[in-house]
Parts: sequence; structure tokens; C-alpha cells
Amino acid sequence: MSSPSLNWDPALLISQIVSMQTLHYLILSLFIPPLLTVFAEPTSLAYEGGASNVGMIMDWREMAGRPTVRGIYDSAKWGSYSWAWSGGKILGFTWREEQLGGGMDPIRGWIIAFCWLLACSADIYFLYIIVRRPRLILDFAVTLAFNHLVLTTYYSSSVPTSLFFWAIVFAGTTMTVIIAEQLCVKREMNEGLSVAPVRAQEEEELEELELGQLLPRRD
Repeated sequence: MSSPSLNWDPALLISQIVSMQTLHYLILSLFIPPLLTVFAEPTSLAYEGGASNVGMIMDWREMAGRPTVRGIYDSAKWGSYSWAWSGGKILGFTWREEQLGGGMDPIRGWIIAFCWLLACSADIYFLYIIVRRPRLILDFAVTLAFNHLVLTTYYSSSVPTSLFFWAIVFAGTTMTVIIAEQLCVKREMNEGLSVAPVRAQEEEELEELELGQLLPRRD
């Protein structure tokens, strides 16, 4: 009979996936807003909805340094303006970012990328505590990245086409898998070694007991 811990448990699996995804976004939400507030260009940041805008986490174009508005030209309405999109819906038209802040702020993308790698570093600890088994680390790390790709594609209504974005996601996932697997393997090896002396001691006691039974009793 197989061990219960090795049986496939859908409820446990789903709860672990949700926990990992939630903790990853929690770390991003804790670090991105304050770092953007301190280092990003304020006018350009305000145009994108501020440092606490959910798009800073969910919109891949923010990390890639791409405009998040789709522009058209209409001479009857003051010339050039753009449609603002969020969550796949048109919110209305606004002026282009380059008219307000001199174009996209490159610092913003680097800050978001840094926070993504920081969140991946935290994922190492979360995988070590929640998933534990080395053979599952790769599956959970790839699942987390895939879920984010699905969510960011839905939010921005476009598939990520930025090489910088893909490079950051790939680097973060690779780092998470390599380090988390090593830590989990090391823990399993240490747990196995800690059990060995106990078994050796039990065997010695058993041998002494058997030898004691074979020795002749002296009255």
C-alpha cells in the first residue's frame, strides 16, 4: 500500500497553488508602491494611476516600459488623444503620456523588474515551507509563472511581447527552482542522517538483549 503522503490530493494541490500565487503578489504589493513613490518620475507615475495602481503588478507593459494606452487621432477633438484601457475595458480618452511627462519612465520598469526578482527570492522560502518535496518544486514554480502570464494577458488585453519581460520572468523562475530544490534536497538528506543513529542504537540494544539471553544464568 502506498503512503498517504504520496497520494494525489486535489484539494491540497489547489490550496498550495493559490497560496503560492497569493504570497507572490503580496510581496509585490508590499515593495512596488513604496519603491515607485521614491524613485519613479512623479508626473509619469501619476498618469499611470499612481504607485498603488494594480496595473503596476498585473500589466506586463509596466515592466517592459511600454505605453498602456492606445492612441488615435481626431482633429475634431483637440487633435491627438488616447484611449485608456484597464482590465480589458476602455475607461475613456486621455492625453498621451509623452505630452505630460516626456514619455515612458524607464526607471519604473527596472523597479518593477527588481521587485519581481525580489518576490521570486521570497518564493524560495514559500516553496521550502509549503511544497517541501524537491520533485514538485519545478511544477509549482512553472505554474506560478504560467498563471501570471494568463492573468497579465487578460488584464492588458495583449500577449506579452517584450523580451525584457520574458527574460525577467525566466530568470526569476530559474533562480527559484534551482535554490528551492537544493534546500529541499539538503533538508531531506539531513532528516535521513538524523534517523540513522537512532536505528543503530536500537540494533545494538537488540543484540545485547539476545546475547544476554544466550549467556548461562548463575545462581
